[in-house]
Amino acid sequence: MTFPIKFAWDGEAMVPATPFLARRADKEYVVGESYTLVEEKQRSTATHNHEFAWLSGAWSSLPPYYADEPWAKTPEHLRKYALIRCHFCNVQMYACKFKAEARRLAAVIGSMDEFALVVTEGRKVTRFTAKSQSRKAMDAREFQASKQAILEFIGDLIGVDAATLAQQQAAA
Repeated sequence: MTFPIKFAWDGEAMVPATPFLARRADKEYVVGESYTLVEEKQRSTATHNHEFAWLSGAWSSLPPYYADEPWAKTPEHLRKYALIRCHFCNVQMYACKFKAEARRLAAVIGSMDEFALVVTEGRKVTRFTAKSQSRKAMDAREFQASKQAILEFIGDLIGVDAATLAQQQAAA
């Protein structure tokens, strides 16, 4: 398995950032071969923290009629529900022989993860789980896309324009 190696541009060549990384590059690359270098933009801590700030504010602004919804328990429940609804999720489908079997299966797999969304349609059961937004799981571009999508979804849910919701929480 190849691991990322941090390089620095010295004006003429990309040079491994540390002696340890230089030794690792010697093991992984062949002198004289050509390699394509792609910049991987890291997301900032500020944008990461901003999501959790506006999310907490939005959760505390949920109308009372959502109080009994399973996704309204905590800001984390709301975030994962929004990720699923915005298609930033993993999907598992199961086919059963009978509708009763599908209902039993849905009950079992639904209890395995408090954040999962389980849908039964006849003999088919579909389990949706939110995709992780960790730095390891999402690059900067995908994180920003997911953040914007759930911002708009939750804004619609509470009746607040997404831009206003983001600005209010940024100012807080």
